[in-house]
Amino acid sequence: MTMTGKKILVTGTAGFVGMHVAQALLDRGATVLGVDNFSDYYDVTLKEQRNAVLAAHANFSVARVSIDEMAVFAPVWEAFAPDVVIHLAAQAGVRYSIDHPETYVASNLVGSFNVLELARRTKPAHLLAASTSSFYGGNTAMPFRETDQCTTPLTFYAATKGATELMGHSYAHLFGVPMTFFRFFTVYGPWGRPDMALFKFTRAIIEGTPIDVYNHGEMVRDFTYVSDLAEAVVRLIDAVPGTVPVGAHDSLSPVAPHRIVNIAQGEPVRLLDYIAAIEQAVGKQAVMNLLPMQPGEVLRTEASTDLLRDLIDYVPATPVATGVPAFVAWYRAHYGV
Repeated sequence: MTMTGKKILVTGTAGFVGMHVAQALLDRGATVLGVDNFSDYYDVTLKEQRNAVLAAHANFSVARVSIDEMAVFAPVWEAFAPDVVIHLAAQAGVRYSIDHPETYVASNLVGSFNVLELARRTKPAHLLAASTSSFYGGNTAMPFRETDQCTTPLTFYAATKGATELMGHSYAHLFGVPMTFFRFFTVYGPWGRPDMALFKFTRAIIEGTPIDVYNHGEMVRDFTYVSDLAEAVVRLIDAVPGTVPVGAHDSLSPVAPHRIVNIAQGEPVRLLDYIAAIEQAVGKQAVMNLLPMQPGEVLRTEASTDLLRDLIDYVPATPVATGVPAFVAWYRAHYGV
């Protein structure tokens, strides 16, 4: 699948997922403009290092602007005139949103509104944007399907991402811009975020310090390896929402070129098994600080991948037994431990 000749604007390229998606696009010959404000939510050095990997490509450039500042964001977008837009920039973190909800308004609501407004003006062939599995919230029917009603978000982070899906639907209906929103399920892998469990657990186990394990480890997650996720995102560029559903599983709106798609492996893993995979890769046993359930957490996530398979004939497949050691190898090499 070649992207040669396509100009693709990607927001959030200094981020974990954004870096991998931009890399996959560049490897296929696309010209990529990254947009990122290099926020200090976590180590900016890591973001600069990700950006340096991308900057080694002749077809990559980056604009250091905030998407919530329209006066500086709009000229960058309009000068580049993208064929396709992939909107990944966001204030991330489920737990962080409990104590710092105001930071999610600027990035996730105002910033996403600006993306929609610019898409309205310039009419890219396809706008693709990140949502989250967290939007399924209090739903208990498994697996989570894109056609499920989502009215019980458990965190403000999830609420802002769900609001972005809904804002996008209104713009797709009113202005005819085709839009696909991905619901990501627990993405992990090399270059991951320091605030995520895999990064924190690996560092702590190597250093011999305790790890906080909530609900005594009795949780299940549908983990998605980051390279698999990037592959799915790139393939979805050509799966432009139209007017005809692809099958019984399709979430295509009846009144807009708008679709929701889960990106996941569809094979949930117990948290304690995930920790065991880290222990095996590191070569040391974890010291676990077993704690009660955290506010905003859910016991289990499990995605239906039927629609993803129908759309692109591809589903993430890298098992935790392969993906976790790949992260640990990257961590050791990157930090020299």
